[in-house]
Amino acid sequence: MERTLWVIGLLALFALCIWLMYRGWQNRAARQESSIGALPTVPADLGAQVLEPTTGLYLGSTMAPSWQNRIAVGDLGFRATAELTRFERGILLERDGATVIWIPQESITAVRTERGHAGKVMTADGVLVVRWKLPTGTEIDTGFRGDDKSVYPAWTRQTDAGTMTGDDE
Repeated sequence: MERTLWVIGLLALFALCIWLMYRGWQNRAARQESSIGALPTVPADLGAQVLEPTTGLYLGSTMAPSWQNRIAVGDLGFRATAELTRFERGILLERDGATVIWIPQESITAVRTERGHAGKVMTADGVLVVRWKLPTGTEIDTGFRGDDKSVYPAWTRQTDAGTMTGDDE
């Protein structure tokens, strides 16, 4: 009987911990809601494709400059397999099971490689990070771990005269 009470008590403690984590995530989303606002919509005309699509894992978006302050609003904080494509007018991030993220060219402030992002730590230069400004003026970092890391230099190079990249910082 004593063992049964211990098991029930531990299960109750476990359930309480899960509920508290869920409430914490909801509270974080509520605090971030006003600074995130609505994401840019994908335009009808994306312009010419500048870089081939790159497959990989979307690691999440964080509040710049903190690489661990994950955004909890909507589905921006959830990891998903994704495809990243660079167009003349911006970057299109198509995620499996989540909304598409459009990063307009004029919003991009840097494209660089990092060792870690959103709680995921890799080898040196293992994560491609795009820093961009939301319509609210908030700067965020969007992390992507590509299946083929050899394409990262093409992403970090300046693709047109108005674009600042990780090499320019």
